[in-house]
Amino acid sequence: MFLGTHTPRLDDKGRLILPAKFRDELAGGVVITKGQERCLYVFPMPEFQRIAGQLREAPVTNKAARAYGRVFFASAHDEIPDKQGRVTIPAHLRGYAGLDRELVVIGASTRVEIWDKQSWEDYLAASEDEFADIEEGVLPGGL
Repeated sequence: MFLGTHTPRLDDKGRLILPAKFRDELAGGVVITKGQERCLYVFPMPEFQRIAGQLREAPVTNKAARAYGRVFFASAHDEIPDKQGRVTIPAHLRGYAGLDRELVVIGASTRVEIWDKQSWEDYLAASEDEFADIEEGVLPGGL
């Protein structure tokens, strides 16, 4: 399970050093793809394969599933982190997420998310009040 917030930098070659506490679980390979709210999702290969299986089960006649799958798979980049725990974020994904040098990398349970630092701060500022006010409906049965 991926937890926590980290603030690495993107180097001049578009590489990110993965947080040390995430490296063991990601060492076997990652898939980086477009996520919601203009962040990037980083999945360990087994989790990506599980999600790909779910998308394959969606009916081809479902327009939303087709559209989501096209973007999700077409933008995906698979890679094995190097010995220093670095992965290269391709230019098309850096552009989608508006990534500059300053990043925020968060653990989001079964995936890692990569955000531009300012975008994350804006998202968090807009979302924390809503989070504090949510009382029901997110978790069946509550906490």
